Amino acid sequence: MSDPHKLMTKADSLTTLGLTRWSADWSGATALYEQAANGFRLAKNYEKAKTAYEKASKGHEMQSSPWDAAKHMESAAAMSKELSNWREVCDLYRSASELYIGCGRSRPATDALAKGARALEDSMPEEAIQLYTDACTILEEDGGEQMAFDLYRAASNVYIKHEKYTDAASFLLRLGLAADKCNATNSQCKAYLSAIIVYLYAQDFNQAEKCYNDCSQIDGFLKSDQNRCASNLLVAFKDGDIEEIRRLAQSSTISNLDHMIIRLARKLPTGDVNALKADTAKEEEQPLDENDLT
Repeated sequence: MSDPHKLMTKADSLTTLGLTRWSADWSGATALYEQAANGFRLAKNYEKAKTAYEKASKGHEMQSSPWDAAKHMESAAAMSKELSNWREVCDLYRSASELYIGCGRSRPATDALAKGARALEDSMPEEAIQLYTDACTILEEDGGEQMAFDLYRAASNVYIKHEKYTDAASFLLRLGLAADKCNATNSQCKAYLSAIIVYLYAQDFNQAEKCYNDCSQIDGFLKSDQNRCASNLLVAFKDGDIEEIRRLAQSSTISNLDHMIIRLARKLPTGDVNALKADTAKEEEQPLDENDLT
């Protein structure tokens, strides 16, 4: 019997209790649901395939096999993706992740969340970022910060795409912190320079300077090429030197950052740097107040 509709009907009957059936045959039903799911998928009947995969997932759960249940839940999520049913994509990948956590497998759990996040980046960016954030948290709690680097970058890229620059910078700083825990100094320095570039692109010079000063407390960053590049950028901004800003944006230090950050750097300066230069000059001209002890 290869008609997936008939397979589903038979599987449903094996799990329905009645006068003639006192206990559900989850083993027999699950095998039929799996066959039906594959049949529907090949026929491109994604809605029915999704339902069959969900039922197969439940069948494995009932047989105390969370790993197989999680795999089928991921397949159900993939069918929802084919249907562009983004809310379900989010929910089903989250369910798959929870099932992987249930069998103590944090890596596939975060992979499931990341797949969901990638699918949702354009249609539901807030949910995508939440999935990336949850995936990072799982890895952090499991001591797997090194594996979270790409997820931090992906989340900050979604924020940049949707012009939420402060959030993007804070995710890059979180990447820097995770890199610090793994002694991944190069990744850490790149993350800090990236955050400073994001602030400069958003025309928040004060925050860029504060970020630079905070990060320079860390020895690895203080001695790095990325620190020198950030320092030179900030000086060029203060001086209103557009040519120097553009020259630095083409430097190899910036060319080694993520594509999204390189694109921002190449568009610098975005605001009126002469106004910044005027503000800086005004600050320097202010007379010293002898009563001000700060």
